Amino acid sequence: MSEICEQSCNTCSSDCSEDKEEIVDFSANPHELSSIKKVIGIVSGKGGVGKSLVTSLLAVMMKRRGYKTAILDADVTGPSIPKAFGITEKAITTEIGLLPAKSKTGIDIMSINLLLENDTDPVVWRGPIIAGAVKQFWTDVIWHDVDFMFIDMPPGTGDVPLTVFQSLAVDGIVIVTSPQELVSMIVSKAVKMAKMMNIPIIGLVENMAYFKCPDCDKEYQIFGESHIEEIAEKHDIAMLAKLPIDPKISAACDKGMIELFDGSWLDQIIEFLGKEMEERK
Repeated sequence: MSEICEQSCNTCSSDCSEDKEEIVDFSANPHELSSIKKVIGIVSGKGGVGKSLVTSLLAVMMKRRGYKTAILDADVTGPSIPKAFGITEKAITTEIGLLPAKSKTGIDIMSINLLLENDTDPVVWRGPIIAGAVKQFWTDVIWHDVDFMFIDMPPGTGDVPLTVFQSLAVDGIVIVTSPQELVSMIVSKAVKMAKMMNIPIIGLVENMAYFKCPDCDKEYQIFGESHIEEIAEKHDIAMLAKLPIDPKISAACDKGMIELFDGSWLDQIIEFLGKEMEERK
């Protein structure tokens, strides 16, 4: 078999019939007491673009629409979700499984920081162990009656994204980017990985797209001219939203009050997800 297999057997010229017998099904079932209707992954090709922020806002906004939402924090070495929601208590371990922590408005959250003695303790694990821990967040945690689970993925295309795409029942992903020119290449990698794994791409979100002056309402592109529309067109995927640089967002996350923040930037995604859920009924 070719060293790089895209699992596209219909268009592949390699003769790997013998190897096909060795293909392993990596899919994992959630806990027997879990009920999860939709799973949305929030991904990025590089760190520091606001992936955790988008994950948090999507969960908060869907919760406001009346849906039961949850966040699986798969960014094991850089978990920031509990901090954004002001969660300090630990996850509860029972004889039948782990119970996620709940935010102030009732969003279920599981993160490695909810299992560590101190939230500043580093997770010094190798990739396969980290990927295994994320898989356990799916199989060992009891997720009760969840309409939408949002997975905050680590950046890149390494062990954890591969494990999530292969093992978890992901219905689609949102790719988060920033305006820098090099993002085109980074986004391309994330898009190609999703297509290789047959994961639907819901669309692109550009964070830190502009800063709006509070005195004159003029918009400034701090990180340069955006090329997000060109990237979206190149890959034939939807451009969903542009988030501004807003100090109030950072303040809300730092104070653990992201659930109180209000903004309409992600309305297009919210409408899409709500429509998908209604059509499923």
